[in-house]
Amino acid sequence: MKFRRIVPTFALGLLLALIAGRVDTDLAAEETKLEKRKAFLKKMLEKKNKPQTDAAPGSDAKPYDPGSPPPRPKFMATAALAALVDAGIDGKLEAAKVAPSVRTDDAEFLRRAFLDIAGVIPTPDRVVRFLDSTEKDKRAKLIEELIAHPGFGRRMADVYGHLLFPVDSDNRFVRKEPLTKWLAESFNKGDTWNAIVTELMTAVGTQEDRPATTYTMANRGVDKLTDSCTKVFLGIQMQCAQCHNHPFAEWKQKEYWGMSQFYMKVSTGNPKAALKGGAAAEVKEIDSPNRKQNPLPEAAKPTTPKFLGGDEVKLPTNGSWRSVLAEWTTSRDNPYFAKSMTNRIWSLYFGRGIVNPVDDMLEDRPNTHPELLMALSKEFAASGFDIKHMVRGICNSEAYQRSSKPTSANKADVALWSHQAMKVLTPEQLFDSLATSSKFDDMPAPKGKIAGQPKGPPQSPRDRFVLFFQSSEDAKATEYETGIPQTLRLMNAARLTASPVVLAEINKAGLSREKAIERLYLGTVSRRPTADEVKKMLEYADKQSDLKTAYGDILWALTNSSEFAMNR
Repeated sequence: MKFRRIVPTFALGLLLALIAGRVDTDLAAEETKLEKRKAFLKKMLEKKNKPQTDAAPGSDAKPYDPGSPPPRPKFMATAALAALVDAGIDGKLEAAKVAPSVRTDDAEFLRRAFLDIAGVIPTPDRVVRFLDSTEKDKRAKLIEELIAHPGFGRRMADVYGHLLFPVDSDNRFVRKEPLTKWLAESFNKGDTWNAIVTELMTAVGTQEDRPATTYTMANRGVDKLTDSCTKVFLGIQMQCAQCHNHPFAEWKQKEYWGMSQFYMKVSTGNPKAALKGGAAAEVKEIDSPNRKQNPLPEAAKPTTPKFLGGDEVKLPTNGSWRSVLAEWTTSRDNPYFAKSMTNRIWSLYFGRGIVNPVDDMLEDRPNTHPELLMALSKEFAASGFDIKHMVRGICNSEAYQRSSKPTSANKADVALWSHQAMKVLTPEQLFDSLATSSKFDDMPAPKGKIAGQPKGPPQSPRDRFVLFFQSSEDAKATEYETGIPQTLRLMNAARLTASPVVLAEINKAGLSREKAIERLYLGTVSRRPTADEVKKMLEYADKQSDLKTAYGDILWALTNSSEFAMNR
């Protein structure tokens, strides 16, 4: 980009950043119904252990059937689940004498729901249809639309792909794509969480025959499988107990190696040889523990199999030991399984968990809403671990639909959800949203080697983009960690500066300057520009040599603005 283009564009970018950060000072005070909701919460908590009689409308849950389990109890309707969420949040706000922010406007809700549920911003036409709709239940219908959207499964696969397939030197020759594709299909079909986890924990065979075996290949070794199982499926980190007994840690070596015994008969073959044309790597259950086929770390301690926090287990001589662990892990009686996933789902839609960190839910961790978390966990288990049911209830709540704009009365609140958190777009959300706003199918890989890029299978442009923009493992969803290299890459991406497809569409449609500017706003920040913004953009366009240059600069500024990079 030449200097003559940088100066006006940079100035415009600063202007838009200020506009994006504007505060609506004339928010009308919204009368709350805290007393009514508090009473409702009390009623719901009294009933939380009873089976519900009305199933969630549109639910496509399919309970996992390991044999002949008892029939799944019917569960709450969406409205009741959303009201339970609101009552739990509003009760705490009332007790703390903190007034919540008002309900967010339609444009902010639309963009938030699209990014949270489908992982991508809406198209301009979809924005217009939603904003112009007068249907009273259009938000509930939008949520149903997005839960059925192919992006729902892809978004969940993106989240769990990172958790289940941590990139390291031991799995650099394992293909990740079979796992993420299978996850996306499973989440989209409405497969229940216990069914998904059972398949991940017990699958045998090759990646081609059983894509879920990718998880075991990506976590080769008894210790890595133990670490992953407890962290991802139970919300407990135990890796520190592998080598020693920490005086202040809740879990000791005996518990760690008791859990690890269930993985002692796992063999994963040689993914590196398979990648180079050898026999396909295959996950097997060998006849008996064998250090050659399943090497153990030096810290390994011989002990008896034991469920975490439970009793010792006598394992069968023949058969899969992992299946025994999977049955316990996914049980409705497991004190960690439903609670862990409920807390993680909550964090995806609110920016943080009720208990934090979400993968280290120790008893002494601060729990802002213990009654609510317990009630939601019980409902999740009662639903047969139906993820879509939980997402549907959370997103229909008023707590989720609150404005992200704090008031003078609640700006100090960070734990009561008086206003919605502003979340940073994940690398996947950013790539897919850029592809939507600028209409390209991929993005060229940056020149040179990317730090941390693994050897092995080829990566797609999206994968390379994600790796380049990936934050640290413990990054918070509400904190912006992208550095100068990532910022410069976006600022100098020619397809974003003047997307030929977008500009050609504007030209072909013969839009007026005002409508063209509106189209650029709708396609990037998912709202119509204010009158003041239109005026400023027109003034900028008047100073340029041609409209194509002006529109390209406006598109560049919008896609590089904080409003585009954040989910409000």
